[in-house]
Amino acid sequence: MMRGKTILVTGAAGFVGSYLADTLVDHNQVIAFDHFNTNSRDQIPAEATIVDGDIRNQERVRRAAEDVDLIFHQAAIRGVSVSIDNPMEAHSVNVDGTLTLLRVARDIDARIVVASSAAIYGNQSTLPIPETAPTRPSSPYGVQKLTIDHYARIWNDLYGLETVVLRYFNIYGRRLLGSEFCGVVGTFIDQAADGRITIEGDGTQTRDFVHVSDVVQANLRAGITDYVGNAYNIGSGRRTTINELARTVQEHVNPDAEIVYTDERTADTQDSQADITRAQDRLGYEPTNQLDQCLERQDPPVGA
Repeated sequence: MMRGKTILVTGAAGFVGSYLADTLVDHNQVIAFDHFNTNSRDQIPAEATIVDGDIRNQERVRRAAEDVDLIFHQAAIRGVSVSIDNPMEAHSVNVDGTLTLLRVARDIDARIVVASSAAIYGNQSTLPIPETAPTRPSSPYGVQKLTIDHYARIWNDLYGLETVVLRYFNIYGRRLLGSEFCGVVGTFIDQAADGRITIEGDGTQTRDFVHVSDVVQANLRAGITDYVGNAYNIGSGRRTTINELARTVQEHVNPDAEIVYTDERTADTQDSQADITRAQDRLGYEPTNQLDQCLERQDPPVGA
C-alpha cells in the first residue's frame, strides 16, 4: 500500500484517473488535475485537491506539481477515431502535453508513471504480444502513444528521471459514480438493453479486456517498482472475440437482443492479446478479474 505520499494524478476526472484518485486518497495527499471539458468534477473524491488546467500549460502544471513525490499521467485525448478526425489536436494534447509533464517531473525529480496503449503494436502476426514486438501503429493515436512511450523511457536514460510506461490493452469496468460500463463493453450493454447489438466488421477480431481495478493495481505497483525506465503490457493475458463479447453481453443483459453486423472501423486492429510476463515478473502484477465473471456478478469494486 502506498502511504504518506503527495501524488499528482492528471486526467483525474477520467475513467482510470478517477479510480486512481479514489484508491490513493485515503492514505496520501492527492492533487487531481483535469480540464473538466469532457469529465465531471463529481468523479473526483472530495478529499483530493482539485486543480483545473490543461497539461499543455507548463506554468499550470508546474504549480500543481509543486512538492509532489509521484505523478500518474492519465490525461489524454483517447481513441482511434478521434485521432483520425482531429490528428493535430490529439497530437498536441497527447504528445506536447506529455512532454510538458516530463519536463516538470524532471525539474522536481518526481517519478512519473505514463499511460501508453496497445495501439502502438497495430496488427501483429504472433500472439500474445510481448513488449519487444515490432511496433506498427495504424492510427494517429497509436503513433502518439508510441511517441510518448519512447519519450518517457528516453527521459529515464538521458536525464535519470524515474519513469515507468504502462501499455494498456482494452480497459473495461463501471464508471466511478455511475452504473454504466466504459468502452465497447459499455456500448454493447447499452445496445443490448435497447434490443440490438451492432458489431463493426465480422466479429472475429479479438481483444484483451482488462478490468479497471487491475489497471489501478498495475499503476500502484509501477509507483514503487525498482524496475524503472521500462514499458509493461497491462492486460488480462486472454483473448476474447468481439462475437464472444456480444454473446456474453446478450446472455447477461437481454437474451432477446439481436446481434447485427456493419462495416468494419477504419484502422481497426484485427487481433490483440498481451504477454504480461514482464509485468508479472518485475511489477508483481496479477490480473484478478475475468470479463464474463464481472458481467455475471455485476462488476467487482476496485481492489477486488
